[in-house]
Amino acid sequence: MRDLLIGAPVFWIRDQYVAPTCLAVALLAWFTPVRWWQGRLLEWADASGLSVYAVFGTIKALAWGVPVAPAILMGVVTGCVGGIIRDVLAGRPSILMRPELYVTAAALAAALAAAGITLGLSASLSWALAAAAGFTLRGAAIHWSLGLPAHNGPEGADRA
Repeated sequence: MRDLLIGAPVFWIRDQYVAPTCLAVALLAWFTPVRWWQGRLLEWADASGLSVYAVFGTIKALAWGVPVAPAILMGVVTGCVGGIIRDVLAGRPSILMRPELYVTAAALAAALAAAGITLGLSASLSWALAAAAGFTLRGAAIHWSLGLPAHNGPEGADRA
């Protein structure tokens, strides 16, 4: 999605190892016992992927000359689209429709990555700090069930 939006070659089509790796992991997940995926392991793995991919998406967008604010949005898209697809395929309400801190964690990671690059900090240090911050926020949301307050809609709509 990000690559199409910024005009970059779609990386997984050009790299001969990405598709087979994804298929192998999908088969592995399909044939593992369900009890392995129960609990919070999958949520923590998703938190890691969310923050890392938000940083990668931002970095790639900036490398392709995208201005900072849209590059941060590309990072958020990169981090969040996988979770949305997962929810759709699993028949669950999308993570975007729940009050959990998900997009916010991706936005934090993406913004910190862009800030580090813009300020001229060491790339590896700023990327690691950005990913760690996004993971920490998402992890806190998982651990303490943190979320944003729900929007109540237009004033008086519930009285109609």
